[in-house]
Amino acid sequence: MEQERRRIRMSNKEVFPKGGQAAANFTGAAFVNMLVPDGSGTYNCQVYDVIFEPGCRNDWHIHPGGQILLCTDGIGYYQEKDQPARRLQGGDVVEIPPQVEHWHGAAPDSSFTHIGISPNTRKGGATWLLPVTDEEYQQATGGNNHV
Repeated sequence: MEQERRRIRMSNKEVFPKGGQAAANFTGAAFVNMLVPDGSGTYNCQVYDVIFEPGCRNDWHIHPGGQILLCTDGIGYYQEKDQPARRLQGGDVVEIPPQVEHWHGAAPDSSFTHIGISPNTRKGGATWLLPVTDEEYQQATGGNNHV
């Protein structure tokens, strides 16, 4: 029980400042703070904190070097093309292999925050595809409890 209380208290604390609003590739409002923007330099990765407002999601996309999501707060969803959606919450980790088409975002009634890591950025940045339709989003988030 103490661990649960600690998690709740920590989730109410802002670790990184809120970033600027993302202008493209999102349906709804999302805010991105680039923590390690040097994708092709010393570290060969990018690290970023993303806050999705309720109902916000990014477009279908792929990362040539893969992506890792460290979920920190709220309720969100992750879905690979032609696969069931996975419900996410603080403490979840998602490892996305290179070239896997996917999207992620907040639940309809909750904000969602994750730290994203894009490794192997010398292979190139994300390729943005079509928006997630309202129908796709509703099917993914409509009362499901995938873990």
